[in-house]
Formats: sequence, structure tokens, C-alpha cells
Amino acid sequence: MKNILVHAAGDEGLTTRIESALAIGRRFGSHLSFLISSPYQQFIAADPFGGVYLAKEQLAQAQIADAELEQRLRAELEREDVPWDVAVADGDALSTMALAATLADLSLVSLDTSDRRGRHASTIAGDLALTVPVPVLALPADAPPIDLDAPVMVAWNGSPQAASALRAGVALMRDAASVTLVTVGDDDGRVAAEDALRYMSRHGVHGELRREAKGMDASEEVLVRVADEIGAGLVVMGAFGRSRLRETLFGGVTRFMLDVAPAPLLLMH
Repeated sequence: MKNILVHAAGDEGLTTRIESALAIGRRFGSHLSFLISSPYQQFIAADPFGGVYLAKEQLAQAQIADAELEQRLRAELEREDVPWDVAVADGDALSTMALAATLADLSLVSLDTSDRRGRHASTIAGDLALTVPVPVLALPADAPPIDLDAPVMVAWNGSPQAASALRAGVALMRDAASVTLVTVGDDDGRVAAEDALRYMSRHGVHGELRREAKGMDASEEVLVRVADEIGAGLVVMGAFGRSRLRETLFGGVTRFMLDVAPAPLLLMH
């Protein structure tokens, strides 16, 4: 993981994103790219008669805030021993991050917070995972930075999404204290859990299989319980095996985990 993209916004999760990116950068010799998204088009309004208006005062305030954030980031990162750059892009967070992520190995965003323009970060994480074929590391805003030596839980249901997440996350598992591959219920899906363990072992990651009965609890509730029991510092999981609309309307594992997040989530669609 040599190219790490980090969502830079003036929200409460920024410090966790910075420290997590630095931890990954030091471990893998990565370059960190911090991206400030500035959707200036939101300050342009049109009336029914064809008139176009620019909210100059609000635009100026937004530009000042972006400049202050960029200056703050540069001041903090200059003291670090990891290569980095800071860029400002015109557009909303999803579109600018999606474009920049096309040549990234990992994208970092936060959960349980909103940026100053009101977009909820868990929405950014889910949308980004659906938009680009790049793993998304979604960090709880009120949690410590990621611990790459902590236990890892892999949520496995044999789906293509789970397999993609496993392939994307195996590098982050190499120094974990333990790796537990968890299945819930009797349905292994298209790819057996034993095959997933074999794949990990060929990458030097030796995990154990834990089969959980579904019982009265939903699959997502079982996953959260197991993550808490093993003290997971990272949860690796496929994102939106069902349609995004269906999960929004009726709920689902991805939606639940984005809202609850017992640990940082590595998401891949």
C-alpha cells in the first residue's frame, strides 16, 4: 500500500485520520495524499427567470476555511517522517475522492461525524466503497487511530464482495496479533471459508475460523458481538452485497456496521 488517500475536512475525525494514515504510512513506506474537497458550485444559485447569483460572502468564508485547513495540515505534517502532499479539489467529497482514489491503494474516511458542509461521513464511506474498486478504511471518529498490531476480524459469507475485501485487506493483517474469519449461519456462499483461510495463509497470514450460529440475532449483531469479544482493531468486510437501495430501505449488514462500527472497517464492494 504505497499510495494512501485521506479525506481532509474540518471535522472531529480529522486527527484520527491523520494519525491512522501516518501509522499505515510508516508501516508500509507509503505516500500520503490529503484531499480537501471544495464544492464551490453550491454557492451558485439560479432563479426561474434565468438569473444566476453567487453567494460571494459564503464563498469567501469557505475559501478562507479551506486555506486555514491546508495551512494546518502542512504545519502538522512537516514534522513527520512520511512523504505527503495536500491538494484542494473543486467538487463534493464523493466526486473528488472517487476521482483521486482511482490511483490510490487505500482511501481513509471517518464515520459518525459530519463535515462543515453537512454531508454525513458514513454516507461518504458507503458511497465511496460502491464507486471505486479501491478499499475504503472507515474510521470511527471518536476512536483512537488504527492499531495495526491488534486482532483482526474478517466477516465472511463467501460472496464476491467478501473476497474482494479479503484480498484488499490481507496486507493490513500481516502484523495482527490474531486473525479470526467469522461466518454466521449455515450458508457459506459461493466461496468456502476454508478457501479464504488458505488464501490468507499463502500471504503469511494464519487465521482461525469461527462459525457462529445465527439464532435469534441478526448477522450484523453477531458480527459486532464477536468483534467486541476478540477486541478487534480492524474489521474486514464486503460492502453492500445487496443493493444500496434495499439496505437503505430495509437495513442490512453494511448499513448496520457503518452506523455501529465496533472498530475501523475495511470496506470493499
